[in-house]
Amino acid sequence: MRRILLAGVALVALTGMAQAASHSGCPTVTVADSMGVAAGAYPQQYELSEFQDLTGCTLEFSANPDIAELNARIQGNPDLPPLADRLPSEPLVVAPYDAIGKYGGTLDVLSNATESGTSDFMSVRHVNLVRFSDDLQTIVPNVAKGWEWNDDFTQLTFFLREGHKWSDGSPFTAEDVEFWYENLQMDPNVIESPKSYALVGGEPMSVDVIDATTVRFNLPAPKPGLLAQFATHYAQGFQPKHFLGQFHPDVDPNADANAQALGFENGYAAIAAYYGSSDWMDTPTPMLSFPDRVAGFPAAATPTLESHILVSESTEGRHLVANPYFFQVDTAGNQLPYISEQDEIFVGETEVRILKLVNAEVDYKSQSLQLDSVPLLLDGQEKGNYTVDLKPEIAMATFAFNVTSADEAKREVFGNLKFRQAMSVAINRDEINEVAYFGLGKPQQYVSFSPTPSFVSEELEQWYAQYDPALANSLLDEIGFVDQDGDGMRDLPNGEKLILNLQFTTQGISSKLVELVAQNWKDVGVDTTVKEVTTDEYRSAQSSNQLDVTMFAKSQPLPVILGTAEMFIPPFDNYFNLRTAMLWGEYVESGGSAGIEPPAWVNQMRDDIYAFQSAIPGSDESNALGAKVVEAMTKNLLFIGTVKAVAPIYHNNDLKNFTEFKTQSYAYYRTYPYRATQWFLDE
Repeated sequence: MRRILLAGVALVALTGMAQAASHSGCPTVTVADSMGVAAGAYPQQYELSEFQDLTGCTLEFSANPDIAELNARIQGNPDLPPLADRLPSEPLVVAPYDAIGKYGGTLDVLSNATESGTSDFMSVRHVNLVRFSDDLQTIVPNVAKGWEWNDDFTQLTFFLREGHKWSDGSPFTAEDVEFWYENLQMDPNVIESPKSYALVGGEPMSVDVIDATTVRFNLPAPKPGLLAQFATHYAQGFQPKHFLGQFHPDVDPNADANAQALGFENGYAAIAAYYGSSDWMDTPTPMLSFPDRVAGFPAAATPTLESHILVSESTEGRHLVANPYFFQVDTAGNQLPYISEQDEIFVGETEVRILKLVNAEVDYKSQSLQLDSVPLLLDGQEKGNYTVDLKPEIAMATFAFNVTSADEAKREVFGNLKFRQAMSVAINRDEINEVAYFGLGKPQQYVSFSPTPSFVSEELEQWYAQYDPALANSLLDEIGFVDQDGDGMRDLPNGEKLILNLQFTTQGISSKLVELVAQNWKDVGVDTTVKEVTTDEYRSAQSSNQLDVTMFAKSQPLPVILGTAEMFIPPFDNYFNLRTAMLWGEYVESGGSAGIEPPAWVNQMRDDIYAFQSAIPGSDESNALGAKVVEAMTKNLLFIGTVKAVAPIYHNNDLKNFTEFKTQSYAYYRTYPYRATQWFLDE
């Protein structure tokens, strides 16, 4: 057994091998009542042999009585074999929070649209190789039953579960991990450019299949945070080779013919239909893209290891049913999940979404909920039989000026550090805290990391974060950004008018906050307009370099940054989050053949974040590098922070085994630490 400490995160290499069992009489352990059974190696869960050794019993398994009917709705699935042939020989034993649940029911949720405001719902069914426990510090087994690092953190080996199966009953093996990395992540025909988290110091890894249940990642440099990446990220470290591989030319020589038989142009077109052109889980399936042909496909959606699988999809929503081959059981031997079905509807209008919550039409929601709506939600709690919890956010509302604007006059102004300093001190963060956040937040500057690590000084947290309109006016005057036509609003140095069109989406930022900032900037002579747009419209405009100012919640905890460097490399995040300097990003991605070359400090920050990821977390070297990248990012004010606050989490009181979250956050992948597979409905 090898034990290390990753930024307060206990990483334990599991070496014991679990064995199957055949008869019952075990205590039904819950988190609320241990029934005298000792805790296992990891909180709130056990490997099967560990549980049986601690209880002196043998666990017998049972399944949802409706599982055959649910399975019949999964296109392409054969009739079900007995439960013993569906579970791994080494299932993960989960201790429910409060009670052994009951089967059935439909979890009702809502999102903004396809690929918009969906991650809180995706997290309910999500699995990955490992996960964070609900203490948000301890990494625990999940799909993988254990892992092992070598001494210098250049080899990470995962041990999988014997007999684990995909949702269609096909074996899940180490080859599915290798296929995900080598044939999807690293194939430019699938994903145009590798993701930051799939690289180490900007270089690819390699994956070795040791045997069916053992797979090893070989890293070109140390990266202790790779394990945390598999615990927090939406992208799962595996895909079904038996299914997607039939369309991949490096796996199946008949890939194009297989795809063409279904009406696709070639194999890669079929992969795009099932997997998408990125690693995002909510890209439209063939059900949405090819509704007239999907009945003739081998499956309507890619087989999954998640708790539920998609069985219908339209522009109005999605419906999922329980995975009959799911690998988890409770301490009574019941196969999880308890909830039979999940129904997701798409509602684009913020007011309508809030009305549906007040009317108790939804069982769980957190994403896209802002504090603006809390008074209305709280007023309806008793009548609606729901609860609204206010929990700290990790990310905070942040603004970024487009330093690579296609308009060269704007680019010159936005790229001037004194302009960004002025626009930061023009913001009245105390007023924002009182008006938009009911006094529940902390005004501060954006420092990338949240919670703030020890290597980040209080000085940086407050860097140009004071409210000082006189200083703002002085700085703006100094750079020649003055009122030239006497209308009270400042003009660009070339005499052209400037009106900042503040386009925002409520998925990423409070409308009230945007309105307050817009007025603050007007107060120092910078004209603004405010317009709410859909999330898709916002992301499209941001990605195509069309916005003067981008705005969204931003910041990540230390374990996430140890796994992915994208927040420090142009354009400083991914498609779904707050980005800026798109033409710097184009330059970096193209190797200098397109875009605009970033300044030297940006290139140095990239080198420093790679070195930070390779250092031992908590070491003097790591802390010094962390302080260096924070200073570079913060003092250059590419991103201007506002207030670190709280945000609402909504759930139906009939949703049981729902525990109190520590944060309302995307960073740890929302519900994933809180084990939604053991939720049940008591209606």
